[in-house]
Formats: sequence, C-alpha cells, structure tokens
Amino acid sequence: MNGEALYLNFSVTITKTPTRKYYASLLFDTKQETPEVVLTGKVIGIDLGLKDFCITHDGEKHLKYNHPRHLKKHQKNLARKLALLARKKKGSISRQKAPQLVARIYERISNARQDFLHKLSRKIVNDNQVVVVENLNIKSMVYNHKLAKAISDVGWGMFVNFLDYKLQQKGSLLIEIDRWFPSSKTCCNCLYQMSEMPLEMREWTSPNCGTHHDRDENVGKNIRAEDIRQLSVLEGLLLFVQRPVGKEGKSEQKVGLIN
Repeated sequence: MNGEALYLNFSVTITKTPTRKYYASLLFDTKQETPEVVLTGKVIGIDLGLKDFCITHDGEKHLKYNHPRHLKKHQKNLARKLALLARKKKGSISRQKAPQLVARIYERISNARQDFLHKLSRKIVNDNQVVVVENLNIKSMVYNHKLAKAISDVGWGMFVNFLDYKLQQKGSLLIEIDRWFPSSKTCCNCLYQMSEMPLEMREWTSPNCGTHHDRDENVGKNIRAEDIRQLSVLEGLLLFVQRPVGKEGKSEQKVGLIN
C-alpha cells in the first residue's frame, strides 16, 4: 500500500429493523473515478407496467418480464397474522410479540422484491449501453386507490434507481423520457397519435396505416425511438479535445461529454 490510505471519509451507520435485526452500513470513498460515458452500444427501451413488470425493446425484439406479485403471494399469511394480532389482549406478552410476526412477513416481501429488482437490473445493464425509461410520477399514481397497492408492490422507483447507479458504474447511460411523451397513444410505425387511450385498451389498430399494436410493445418501441432522437442531440454536445503527445508532437483525440 506504500503508506497510502485505501479509503477516505469512512463512516458506519447502525440500523435496527422491526424484526429486531441489526445492520451496519459502511460508507467510504474508494478514490475510484467514475468511468466516462460512452454512447456507442446497444440501446434498449423499457415500458414499466402492472400486468407485466416490464417489456423491453432493443430495435429487433421485445421481451416480457412477468410481475412476481410479491405482496399477493404472502397476502393470506399476512391477513392471518394481522387477525391474530387483533385478537390479542392489549398489554399482554403475546400482544407484544405478535407485531414481530407481521414484520417478518413484510421483511420477506421486501427482500424478495429487492432480490428480483437487483437481478433484473443487473441483467439489463450487462446487456445494454443505453437504457431508456419513462419518468413516471409515482407519487401521484398511488392516489388511485384501485391501483395503489399494485403500484407500491412493483417497486418501479427502486428499479430505476438500481438501473441508474449500475449504469454509472459501467460508464453507461440512463435516459428518462418526459412523462408527458405520448408513448402509448402514438403509432410506432406511422407516428399517428390517438386522441385517447384508456388504460383498459391493451391492443389497438392505427387508423392511419392499419398497424395492429400490443399496447406495451408499442410503448417500448416508442420509448426507444425517442431515446435515439435524444442521443442524436447528446452526440452534438461531444467535445473533441486535441492535445500534443510525446516529443514528436503527435496528437490524440479525447472524446467526452460537455458538463
């Protein structure tokens, strides 16, 4: 190590969970530089949903990833534990222990959700250089009481965060498309835009070109196409810096994004 410190600004945070487990979170600076963003490579568009967790489109094929429905799998067991808690006499020892039984179920649900999101985000990041998602207003969406539980269960926000930091570590790029971009109402073939597209309409046909669409597949294609348009703008911001190298005065080109 030659007397040099491996880590800087080291700190530890101890947290206790409702199930009485203790975790130590270590925060430190490894002095590693973030890789420079490279725009060349595979581009994939992701449509997040409730029926399927997400549908991806890379310009050639689309893939559907099923929604694991973690909360639904534990719903009956959770209901039993909540009913058991309600029957316990207030102030009794069993009443004090019962909340831990409920907390353990919620912990299993949370762990299963994070495991799924970590594995899927890692797969997508490993296979692609640029990932595009919609900038969803999740806080407003959960006000829909019919969908609030399902939206909270999928973990869209956590998934996008996982994608973001993993892409940064790789020198890749996450692009979030404006939430008002009409990805579901626009035909990916002729760009005809429907005036309305209710949530229950899962398939539709463009009245302009006659192309029949699966709603989610069409969204994935439109998101990817919008990303490519934005990438063309980013590429216009690339800065080419020439600097002399060596005694002979040869030069090299360094490519990077203007901050």
